[in-house]
Amino acid sequence: MNQTPTATQLRNDLVDHLLMQTVIPNPDVEHALRTVPREMFLPGIDLKDAYTDQAVTIKENPNGPLALSCASVPSVVAMMLAQLDVQPGDNILEIGAGTGYNAALLAELTGDLGKVTSIDIDPDVTLHARTMLNRTGYERVQVMERDGLIGAPENAPYDRMLAAVGLWDVPTAWWDQLRDGGRLVLPLRWRGQTRSVALTRRGDSLVSDNMQLCGFVPIIGQDGERTAALNEADTIRVHYDEDQAVDVDALTASLSGTPSIEALSEQRIGGEESFDGVWLRATANDDRVCRLEATPNALEQDLIIRPAIPGRSPLLVDGGSLAYLIVRREGADAQRPFRLGAAAYGPQAADLAQDLITHIEAWGKARTATPCLTITPAKTAPATEGHVISKPEGQLTLAY
Repeated sequence: MNQTPTATQLRNDLVDHLLMQTVIPNPDVEHALRTVPREMFLPGIDLKDAYTDQAVTIKENPNGPLALSCASVPSVVAMMLAQLDVQPGDNILEIGAGTGYNAALLAELTGDLGKVTSIDIDPDVTLHARTMLNRTGYERVQVMERDGLIGAPENAPYDRMLAAVGLWDVPTAWWDQLRDGGRLVLPLRWRGQTRSVALTRRGDSLVSDNMQLCGFVPIIGQDGERTAALNEADTIRVHYDEDQAVDVDALTASLSGTPSIEALSEQRIGGEESFDGVWLRATANDDRVCRLEATPNALEQDLIIRPAIPGRSPLLVDGGSLAYLIVRREGADAQRPFRLGAAAYGPQAADLAQDLITHIEAWGKARTATPCLTITPAKTAPATEGHVISKPEGQLTLAY
């Protein structure tokens, strides 16, 4: 007779799975994940679901498709904690309280001599986090209802700062709250893609040493990304940053009125092989990089050549022309049966497709390479050489 697994068994099974995926390189993070009862922070959720490697929504958004708050995917939680590199006795600020689970993990990592402050702008979220932390014995975590863009200066300076919400820019207020030599880990968005970036403060610079693909609920109060429909039915969309010049009308006309072209690179991939590095590589030297979104309706009606990932594919835009990433099965290579390429529309379609192919080929020469990202306050001279992306509060410099 099969026995129903206990919460402890399910928790250990999940951690064992994450260890096999090598997302927990730190034994302290492993201990915290085996110790903190995630199910206690998710009341009403089936026990098995609490220990599945998936996000759990705790507050829906009535005005959009993304939740207002959720419990992050455990593998992403583990990855970001490893990036943060918490030390015993650290003073930590968490932006985005969520369920309170992540703050409990931080409390385990920093220990009784450390301090954890968790803030969130939503009173329902902070109440939930406070209640769950009290129930699980983590009363020492301080939970505050606060705008994450302001931080919590009264408990600064912090040794570690962790954002559990997506950021488009680094708030100016955070600079005075992170000590020199301290670490900041945040899901940072630029040119349509999001990376969890681990940064160390070095004077007036934040310098990365690790970045991983991720996706997070965006912080309330930052609105630097724009979205525009490229057809009347609003089933094909372009997402772009406010500093990018995008001629929506010209792109719409090209999609509906010009023939498409396709071009393939020499780069092959396997069925489970990641190619998101193409996007990252392109952002390091090309200001035309955006994101293309094609809904299932657009694909069913053959309104557009199928993008590599319909909901989020890298896109180059230039005037009334666009080119985006595609994947094609070609050849007899059983290990890598797919080739990466470009589909393009508009008067400069051929040139733009070739530019995207150039980015693909550059990625193919060093597929796991990531750039160094240096962030400095806005309107200051770049701290290092590289490709600069200017935002209202911070200046990003990318260099391979």
